[in-house]
Amino acid sequence: MAGRLKGKLALVTAAGQGIGRAIAVAFVAEGAHVIATDLDANKLKGLRGAERAALDVRSTEGVQAFAKSTLKEFGTPDILMNCAGYVHQGSVLDCSEEDWDFSFDLNVKSMHRMLRAFLPAMLKNGGGSIVNISSAVSSISGLPNRYAYGATKAAVIGLTKAVAADFIRKGIRCNAICPGTIVSPSFEQRVIAVSKATGKKLKAVRQDFTDRQPMGRLGTAEEVAALAVFLASDESRYITGQPHLVDGGLAL
Repeated sequence: MAGRLKGKLALVTAAGQGIGRAIAVAFVAEGAHVIATDLDANKLKGLRGAERAALDVRSTEGVQAFAKSTLKEFGTPDILMNCAGYVHQGSVLDCSEEDWDFSFDLNVKSMHRMLRAFLPAMLKNGGGSIVNISSAVSSISGLPNRYAYGATKAAVIGLTKAVAADFIRKGIRCNAICPGTIVSPSFEQRVIAVSKATGKKLKAVRQDFTDRQPMGRLGTAEEVAALAVFLASDESRYITGQPHLVDGGLAL
C-alpha cells in the first residue's frame, strides 16, 4: 500500500546512513515531505525527494536555530523521527566519565533538544507522531559490553513513555523502536573495533554477531524502516508509549 504518509511533513535526524537513511527513503516512498538532517550534510547526498540540512543534535543553540528556520520555511512536522545514536563498546570498567557523558548526550539529550524545539508547535498544530530509536539492548535485555549504550537506550524508553503519558490527550503519540543487531556502517565500525581489541579476524567477528541472533541472521535497516512507517502513519493511531522490538528474537 503506497501513500501511507501522503500529506505529512516528516523530520528525520541522522539520515545520512544506516537506519536513519533507510527511514528517510521509506518515508519519501510513502509520500511524506521529508526533511532529512545529519551532522555531516555530505552524507545526505543522493537522498532523493527530501529536503537536506546539516544539524548537530548535540548543540542546543543549533537545534533551536534549526527549529526556528524549519518551522518558518516548511511548517510544523507531523512526524518527528529521532535516530541519532552511538554505540559505546565495553563494560563499566571500560567506560570513562567522557564516554558516559557523550553517550547520554548523543543518545538521549539530543532527543530532549528536538522535543523541546518542535513539540510546542506540534501541540499547537493538533498533534503528531514521535518515534525514537531505542534498542533491544536497554531495559528490555542486556548484552555483554553494552554498559553505557544499554543505559542510554533504557533512558530513551523512559523518555518515550513520559512524553506519551504527558500528551496522550493532546494528539501526540510517542513510541520507541528497539532494533537488534542491524547491518549498517555503525555495525561495520563495531566489527572492526572488536577485531582490533580481540585479535580475531573480521569474518570471525561478524560470524559471532550473527550467531547470537536467534534467527541466525542480522537485520536490515529497511526492516527497521518498515516499522517506522507504521508507527509514523495513521495505521498506528491507537498505539502510544510503547517499545517495539524488531530484533530477530534477540530479546526472547
